[in-house]
Amino acid sequence: MYESWGLALSSYCTALDAQDSCIFVAVGKEMDFTYIRGGIFPEFSAVGQLDGEQGGYYDSTIRTVILKADWVKKSKDTEHWKMMTQRIFEDQQLVMERLGNIMNELKEMSFCAGVHTVQWVYRCELDDDGSKRGYMQCGYDGEDFLSLDLNSLSWIAPVPQALITKHKWEETGHVLFQKHFLLNECIGWLQKYVEYGRSTLERKVPPEVSLFQKDSSFPVVCHATGFFPKAVMISWQKNGEELNEDVELRETVPNQDGTFQKRSILTLSPEELKNNKYTCVVQHEGFKKKLQVSDRRVLSDDESVGIIVGAAMAILLLVTMACAGVFIWKKKTTSGG
Repeated sequence: MYESWGLALSSYCTALDAQDSCIFVAVGKEMDFTYIRGGIFPEFSAVGQLDGEQGGYYDSTIRTVILKADWVKKSKDTEHWKMMTQRIFEDQQLVMERLGNIMNELKEMSFCAGVHTVQWVYRCELDDDGSKRGYMQCGYDGEDFLSLDLNSLSWIAPVPQALITKHKWEETGHVLFQKHFLLNECIGWLQKYVEYGRSTLERKVPPEVSLFQKDSSFPVVCHATGFFPKAVMISWQKNGEELNEDVELRETVPNQDGTFQKRSILTLSPEELKNNKYTCVVQHEGFKKKLQVSDRRVLSDDESVGIIVGAAMAILLLVTMACAGVFIWKKKTTSGG
C-alpha cells in the first residue's frame, strides 16, 4: 500500500502590547505549510519530501515551486508544477483565513490568552487493490480538537471549544470539500509522485549495525544506521528468548544523506551480563543480523563524544525538518518504523 501523510499545521497565539495577537506557524513531519506572520521569516512556506528526500520548496517570497531532488527534475512536468504553485498560493490564503477564524473564536471564549498551538494533519492512503482512505485531524494545545469522519460526513468535536468551528464547517459544506480533496486530489498527487520517485521509493540500502557501551556501568546500545527505506526492527534476546524489559527503543531519525538511523538501548547490570547471553537482532527489508552483546565495543572517551555528537546532529536534522515543513509520500510497510 502507498500512503501519503498530508498537511500538518501549528498556530501560536500570544499577547503583545496588552492586545491579543496571533502568530500562525505551520509545522510538522509531513506536508507542512509553514506560516509566520511578521518577523524575518516568509509568511508562508512549503517543503515537499518523498520518503525523506526533499523534492521541492515554496514560500510566499519567491512564489514558485523550486524543484530540489533529481527524480523531480527529471519528471519534466512543467505544467504540473505551475499548477502546484498556483494551488499552494491559494492554499496559503485559505490556511491563513481558517487559522485566523479558529483563533478568533477561541479568543472570544477566553481560550486565546498566552501561547497556544493548533495542529492540523491531513493524510490519504491508497491500497494496491484501489481502496482509498482519507483523514484530517486538528489539535489544540496537544489535545484532540476536531477530527473528520468521512463516513458520516461530519466533524467530531471531543471538546466544547471546538463546537463553533464544527458547526460552521458542516454548514458551509467544508466536509464535502475535504472529502473531495482527500479522496481525489490527494490520491492523484500520491500516484503521480510515487511514479516520479519509484526508483527512490524502491531502493533498498541495508543498515550498518554496531553494539557499543561507554563502560560496564552504562547501558548497551544497539545502533543501526545508513539504511533505506525507513522501516526497521531492532529487538533483544536473553538466552535465546525475546526480551522486552529494560529496553528503550528510540525514534527512527534521518541522516543527512537521506538514509536513516535508529538505536535501541538495553540497561543491565554487570552481573546480568556475566551470567546470561544477550543478543541484538536487526531486521530490515530481507536483511537480518544478530550481534552478541559479549562482542560489544567499549568506547574510548573520544569515541563517546563522537557518538553523542552524531546523535545530536541527527536529532537536530529531525527538528529542522519538522520546523521547515515536509510533504512526504511514503511507501507503507508492515514492519516497524
